[in-house]
Amino acid sequence: MENFTTLEKPRLSFWQIWNMSFGFMGIQFGFALQNANVSRIFQTLNANIDDIPILWIAAPTTGLIVQPIIGYMSDRTWNRLGRRRPFFLVGAILASLALIAMPNSPALWVAAGMLWILDASINISMEPFRALVADMLPNQQRTLGFAVQTFFIGIGAVVASALPYLLDMAGVNNTAEAGKIPATVQWSFYLGAVAFLGAVSWTVLKTKEYPPEDFKKFYPKINEKKSVNGFSEVLNDFINMPKTMVQLAVVQFFSWFALFAMWIYSTQAVTSHIYRTNDPQSAAYNEGANWVGICFAAYSLFSAGYAFLLPELAKKIGRKKVHSICLVGGALGLASFYIIENPSLLLVSMLGIGLAWAGILTMPYSILSGALPAEKMGVYMGIFNFFIVIPQIVAAGILGFFANLFGGQTIYVILIGAVSMLIAALVVPLVKDIDEKGGENK
Repeated sequence: MENFTTLEKPRLSFWQIWNMSFGFMGIQFGFALQNANVSRIFQTLNANIDDIPILWIAAPTTGLIVQPIIGYMSDRTWNRLGRRRPFFLVGAILASLALIAMPNSPALWVAAGMLWILDASINISMEPFRALVADMLPNQQRTLGFAVQTFFIGIGAVVASALPYLLDMAGVNNTAEAGKIPATVQWSFYLGAVAFLGAVSWTVLKTKEYPPEDFKKFYPKINEKKSVNGFSEVLNDFINMPKTMVQLAVVQFFSWFALFAMWIYSTQAVTSHIYRTNDPQSAAYNEGANWVGICFAAYSLFSAGYAFLLPELAKKIGRKKVHSICLVGGALGLASFYIIENPSLLLVSMLGIGLAWAGILTMPYSILSGALPAEKMGVYMGIFNFFIVIPQIVAAGILGFFANLFGGQTIYVILIGAVSMLIAALVVPLVKDIDEKGGENK
């Protein structure tokens, strides 16, 4: 029987990797608009500060359910569009419709429901993109493949996060009466819908996946009989996760707990701690909320710049050391929120957060992909998402308590995020990094 060690996948050109990753820019439009504006939408619709984390629980919960299912299904799909691309396209269409509907929510419960739909749709597109890199690239190119995805994530987030600010500068109304969402936010979501569908369609049209007969040559185990009970098979795969995946799960937990704290509470922390206002209808609040969008755009821009440096640095000092450095940078960036009085200086904080974001989007997947059985790449990438969404569910459940404990001073929740990011950095050295040939990448 042929095996992977004797039949290596061909190396792809940079532009082939570029095209197969381009759709992630659109996906990030959806995530960035969600991350930078959903708390603002909730507050505008009269949500209490300590209720916001529970309202946000939709995002991680849908990911927890959707991604393993989509991963399992995409491992077993082949039609005219290929193996992963059908899911890209269906998710993009649904997410674009949700982006159009979200800023027109007439009530808080509608906005919360739309967040469930939006996040589920984004996850349908996103999970197969991770598996596509592992499907198409030999191990030597996977760090580059995930880095190119990180670049597009950064570029998409830069533009999407800055849209309300840019539209405000262009004269679009940035304030609205009580219970109404500003036009800057509405038009940002409409433009995001167009970008999401357009970018994903580019990858669908420009990327050709390996047909089933090639996969059987690259991965002989794909020929083996599959379980007819999908749930039991996913459960069995979860129970028997590779050791590297279990170790990375701890790193992911603390990394994403920190990120979720930042995404939920940055707007409220910055507007109250730096702009000194808690009134969502005030000009100062909306100015501060727009500046948070610019800061999110900045860390995404910095992450795009770091993306192409990380693979080269990983070759010199190893992926684990690179990831630890990235996470320490993120911890310092979050901690600096507390001492900043001039909002412009938050851009300095974003240098560290952008470094962490680049590492989080690149290094765990590069390390993980070499430790996974190729015939289960999709389902394991979906299961790995558990360790992104579980910390977010935990955060959604407890951060409201801490916000209330600190008397609504949510800047302290940001500091909790900084501590969590530092813990993640300290755990990374315990991870065993193994490539597909069985050698350890120090």
